[in-house]
Amino acid sequence: MLSGFLCSRLSFFFFFFFFFLTGCLAGDPYVFYDWTVSYITASPLGVKQQVIGINGQFPGPILNVTTNWNIVINVKNDLDEPLLLTWNGLQHRKNSWQDGVLGTNCPIPAGWNWTYQFQAKDQIGSFFYFPSLNFQRAAGGYGGIIINNREVIPLPFLMPDGDITVFISDWYKNSHKKLRKDVENGVDLGVPDGILINGFGPYRYDAAVVPDGISYQIINIEPGKTYRLRVHNVGISTSLNFRIQNHNLLLVETEGSYTVQQNYTNMDIHVGQSYSFLVTMDQNASSDYYIVASPRFVNSSSWDKATGVAILHYSNSLGPASGPLPVPPNALDTYFSMNQARSIRWNVSASAARPNPQGSFRYGQITVTDVYVILNRPAELIDGKWRTTLNGISYLPPSTPLKLAQQFNISGVYKLDFPYRLMNRPPKVDVSVINGTYKGFMEIIFQNNDTSIQTYHMDGYAFFVVGMDFGVWTENSRGTYNKWDGVARSTTQVFPGAWTAILVYLDNAGIWNLRIENLNSWYLGQEVYVNVINPEIDKSAPSMPDNAIYCGLLSSLQKDQAQRVNFSGAPSVFYASRTLLVACIIAIFGSLVR
Repeated sequence: MLSGFLCSRLSFFFFFFFFFLTGCLAGDPYVFYDWTVSYITASPLGVKQQVIGINGQFPGPILNVTTNWNIVINVKNDLDEPLLLTWNGLQHRKNSWQDGVLGTNCPIPAGWNWTYQFQAKDQIGSFFYFPSLNFQRAAGGYGGIIINNREVIPLPFLMPDGDITVFISDWYKNSHKKLRKDVENGVDLGVPDGILINGFGPYRYDAAVVPDGISYQIINIEPGKTYRLRVHNVGISTSLNFRIQNHNLLLVETEGSYTVQQNYTNMDIHVGQSYSFLVTMDQNASSDYYIVASPRFVNSSSWDKATGVAILHYSNSLGPASGPLPVPPNALDTYFSMNQARSIRWNVSASAARPNPQGSFRYGQITVTDVYVILNRPAELIDGKWRTTLNGISYLPPSTPLKLAQQFNISGVYKLDFPYRLMNRPPKVDVSVINGTYKGFMEIIFQNNDTSIQTYHMDGYAFFVVGMDFGVWTENSRGTYNKWDGVARSTTQVFPGAWTAILVYLDNAGIWNLRIENLNSWYLGQEVYVNVINPEIDKSAPSMPDNAIYCGLLSSLQKDQAQRVNFSGAPSVFYASRTLLVACIIAIFGSLVR
């Protein structure tokens, strides 16, 4: 029989066990991943070529997490050149150290590993990651990001029966090194060799157009069920129209914002953009059905081969897909595409990462602090090299990332003098940065004087797309703005000979990349950084990571990695929970023994 003293000690132990257990496990969960980024051999268009895979996969693994989870990804760079991964659409609240672009991070040298650690803070939705350096995205290295709602926050639609990620992209048989050399020499990328769907080439819908021997994507579904399709244009330069034969696309979300739910028969998805559709499998399954991604705004027969076709396969299908491909919009009808873009509205009554409605932020009532009219121009020779510019400035990344220069108070690396408008001066190469006002409200107008469609992306934020039109933006254009339910997103298109206006609330301190997503233009200099400094000391902001890589003027601080491939070996949230539980128990027993 236990003594009274021992019983009281055990009772005391169990009380404190549950007390400490609750405290230990009350924080947001951690998930751990080990990724090896390497060259692998694939044949997306029927010819063997070198692509970039992650853990041997092309496309890479899906990062599937829940709002506010902490994400730890140990990345081994097994390429033959430096690497950074960036997380398209993830806001990294107060933590641009993890953004994975040259303004914030030194590259991961070949053979090294580096651990990203960030939180999916106050976000939901569909995003993707990709390599941000050296034209590597043209070789792959991309994958999907899903941030699920917490259970206490309901979806603004019924839970789908399945969740399917779809990557659409233009693709070239030339290596990314050959493509970037062509771009450096002023050679146009030209017609892509094909359009991929989930890393596969087209189904042979037409023997005269599609050669034999190409593997294609089959998406298996059950009749009568509704699936959420998360569709990402991860290509490098081509706008694509996405559609499914005989099926409607019910748009419900784009880049972390729930939208007013509308049916579309097709959707133009521009470079770097992401959409979620609900698709109900309501056909009689007399055959399979085509899934199509085809180029937009092109007018040449040489583009006929550049159509991506996958197969939607019902479990009770009676035969292969047949008939012509579903008809796309008129190839050169930019008015159709602009009207479609304008029809996408923010669902102001839906809750997203928090229980309050998305539209509770009244962006139309905020006083604008700064206005930038940003003009892009086609590639031109500057000091004997082909460069592209924004407001006459071609950004050339310095050897020392801006974030590190700021951290160590190194002067002369960059200047806070990016012009509000195009200046009357010759174009130049420079490191000119936008000086953003913390918690200010910035209006940015993108004016596209090029002949091709451009898409702009801003790291660290979701901005409000309030207006777009053809012609030249003027002060009077504000009268056409949507100040109530313009969609919030991180990537917006700008049509040729047209403008797009966005509003962004600069409440996320850091140094954030604003760029053209079209890789050929971005690579030659069409990007700028926005510097947003909180004037008050914020103790909740993450400090410089202990594992930061040093380069440029700070190279002397970098130590060699003794164990360059020493991975964490911690595959999941369950590992973290078990470790934390054991640590708590040890701590409790230790306190009792004492």
